[in-house]
Amino acid sequence: MPKNVLRTLAGVVLATALAGSAAACTGGASRSGAGGSGAERPVVLTTFTVLADIAENVAGEHLTVQSITKPGAEIHGYEPTPRDIARASEADLILDNGLNLEAWFGQFVESVDVPHVVVSEGVEPIDISEDAYAGKPNPHAWMSPLNVRIYVDNMVEAFKELDPAHADDFARNGEAYKAQLQAVRDELVAELATLPEHQRALVTCEGAFSYLARDAGLTEAYIWPVNAEQQATPQQITRAIAFVEQNDVPAVFCESTVSDKPMRQVVEATGAAFGGILYVDSLSEADGPVPTYLDLIRHDADTIVDALTGGAS
Repeated sequence: MPKNVLRTLAGVVLATALAGSAAACTGGASRSGAGGSGAERPVVLTTFTVLADIAENVAGEHLTVQSITKPGAEIHGYEPTPRDIARASEADLILDNGLNLEAWFGQFVESVDVPHVVVSEGVEPIDISEDAYAGKPNPHAWMSPLNVRIYVDNMVEAFKELDPAHADDFARNGEAYKAQLQAVRDELVAELATLPEHQRALVTCEGAFSYLARDAGLTEAYIWPVNAEQQATPQQITRAIAFVEQNDVPAVFCESTVSDKPMRQVVEATGAAFGGILYVDSLSEADGPVPTYLDLIRHDADTIVDALTGGAS
């Protein structure tokens, strides 16, 4: 099939995808300029919803920001669809987290001729110390608001290059959002600092909280290190049970994008409370508990403190 026909078909697929998924994409923005002027805005495509929300805060009204994955999606083992590739081929910039988070992304990006930026560039990684991932960086760097300040700086520079006419606005938006990140980080640390010393342990399904634990002085334990694993092994569950028992951990948690069944086994074996659902890899829909990244961090901190101090149901 001629190349120009293929491009036309890709454009049709893109238009259909954008029309059908506008409500699911973070921010629901269109390519039309503010006030219905009809002027096209550059399109920034992110790999998951957390990055899309952060990017929207930096972009303001000047860029259209969309997420490849929808709210609630599991990012680690995501498989791009033909519609994703069509959307990416028409984007002006793609943002990914890096740190081996998006295992599917390398091959995906090779299929489209679009610039991309790794937003975690410059973050000091925490290496995973156990299982098959030992020695590899923990990819969940955004779980520290201080790290997200680095994400913001990288986005500001990328957006300036993409749309130089609005460079000053991107810089101002970035500084304003970084101030919010600092405030929510300070809230997080202050709230978690109220936990008694013997209750400062965070046990989750996935080892996604290393950066948050470092910020807040918590000891982290988990069943599996990365959600790319399909199911927990008996050895992993046994190890989690032993940690809970040895440290008298009052409550344990699981993440929104995976089954909590393995952690329920830990609860049954130890008598610890199930402290609730934490959010990491995805935001919720707009009417859900964590429609923004700042909501996500606040929700997780509140849930952890309530459960570890006896507030879990």
